[in-house]
Amino acid sequence: MDNATPPEAPTPLTGRIALVAGATRGAGRALAVELGRAGATVYVTGRTTRERVSEVGRTTETIEETAELVTAAGGTGIAVPTDHLEEDRVRALVSRIDRDHGRLDVLVNDLWGGENLTAGSVFGKKSWETPLADGLRILELGVRSHVITAALALPLLIRSDAPLHVEVTDGTARSNRRYRENLYYDLAKNAPIRIAFGLGQELAEYGGTAVAVTPGFLRSEQMLAHFGVTERNWRDAVARDPHFAIAESPHYLARGVAALAADPDRAARWNGRSASSADLAAAYGVTDVDGSQPDAWAYFEDVWYGGKDASPDDYR
Repeated sequence: MDNATPPEAPTPLTGRIALVAGATRGAGRALAVELGRAGATVYVTGRTTRERVSEVGRTTETIEETAELVTAAGGTGIAVPTDHLEEDRVRALVSRIDRDHGRLDVLVNDLWGGENLTAGSVFGKKSWETPLADGLRILELGVRSHVITAALALPLLIRSDAPLHVEVTDGTARSNRRYRENLYYDLAKNAPIRIAFGLGQELAEYGGTAVAVTPGFLRSEQMLAHFGVTERNWRDAVARDPHFAIAESPHYLARGVAALAADPDRAARWNGRSASSADLAAAYGVTDVDGSQPDAWAYFEDVWYGGKDASPDDYR
């Protein structure tokens, strides 16, 4: 999956410096790889290393491996173990990038790691049924970590001649007008949209762009493991969940973001907005690894919520 794009692909981000905060797996890993494939030097952070495992509890993906994939794709991957809830660690990370390059061009806030809480403490429960400690932890992982990272990295980002700040979340402003299952989850997934909107106002005078992006039904490593499939045979899971037929690989969103990062007109097109992987695909002509262009959020709106008689194939 990581080598789906030919090695002779253009490298419009050569010389650009990126930080993908939360790049251990899933969308964060793919975002780092595709930015690297476009030629960028990419600092990748996370809490799971080859020596230490985060509370997510997966030993199968590490930030060192992500950095190696970035380099193999044609960029330069640099792994820096970082818990983005620890201000001193984030300050040290920013100081390192400053010493190495003197600026930051692309900041991707893909911090999360709350999957182990959502299944047991959030989904299917009222907010008062969610243990308070779990609810507050979700807000720490999904909101506070983003704010800390933005606050400490933005002074370096605005030294770029074209700063780009990307917030990764679950859902667009339009799709998230619906209540997102539980108060804590709703807050955690709407906050990055507002962060991008607010930072879009603040970055405008620097020629910068802030945008919130979201995948659709993501075939992350954890989701594939949940269904007991791999990327190679992921369609076998459709028998268990027919909606999984609309699923997309992490590289779909990542290819769109890489194209956005290379777009000289991105501020006029995207600043302060939220966009799905399908929105970016439509704008830049990118496809998923199988050549399709799935639009999961349109499918959810029309079929899941709207009751339309349609197939996921109609939205690919």
